[in-house]
Amino acid sequence: MKYAIIEASGRQFWIEERQFYDFNRLSYADPGDRIRFRRVLLFKDGASIEIGTPCVKNVVIEATVMRHLKGKKIIIFKRKPKKNSGSKNGHRQPLTRVMINSIQLT
Repeated sequence: MKYAIIEASGRQFWIEERQFYDFNRLSYADPGDRIRFRRVLLFKDGASIEIGTPCVKNVVIEATVMRHLKGKKIIIFKRKPKKNSGSKNGHRQPLTRVMINSIQLT
């Protein structure tokens, strides 16, 4: 089994080939673009494992941007005690759906 742990859009993801992942919106990429992730923190291929300090230098992840979308709505409700007032707001995080094409050791 081949997988990698990468850092993308401020978070860490455990990724595998031919899988879809939702990252925080990547403003520099349009749907259909091919992008590369080079900040690989860990790479495992079969029995061998490489841990970066902080990154593994010779691993490149190639991916295709599928589409931009919005996440599930989160409701924020604030209430002031003893004042009989409150506010209700919602938020939908902008996301980018990415398909991992390959994890390559260069």
